[in-house]
Amino acid sequence: QVQPVESGGDLVQAGGSLRLSCAASGSIFSINVMGWYRQAPHKQRELVATMTSSGRTNYGDSVKGRFTISRDNGKNTVYLEMHSLKCEDTAVYYCNVAEFDGTWRQYWGQGTQVTVSS
Repeated sequence: QVQPVESGGDLVQAGGSLRLSCAASGSIFSINVMGWYRQAPHKQRELVATMTSSGRTNYGDSVKGRFTISRDNGKNTVYLEMHSLKCEDTAVYYCNVAEFDGTWRQYWGQGTQVTVSS
């Protein structure tokens, strides 16, 4: 069983930066995707960024050019560097791990709160 655990959420001023981390315990199959999603109050959960085990990245349109995803496969850890934060980035950020062993399985973390103040 894979269990992602997020850390790094905080209160930050607009224009500031923050780094989130997600460490996934357990063994992950070699074909996998690790990434971040977020959910603001009264809104649907949306894609922030994902990165495959081969290094391919995908970003949500609203964060392109400001956020960068990276990962350390040896530590089963994924990071999210966030810069030029805006008030609309305020949300609970969830880590997601998806692994493929013939079928796809997904695991979610509990989330970490990011609040951007004006």
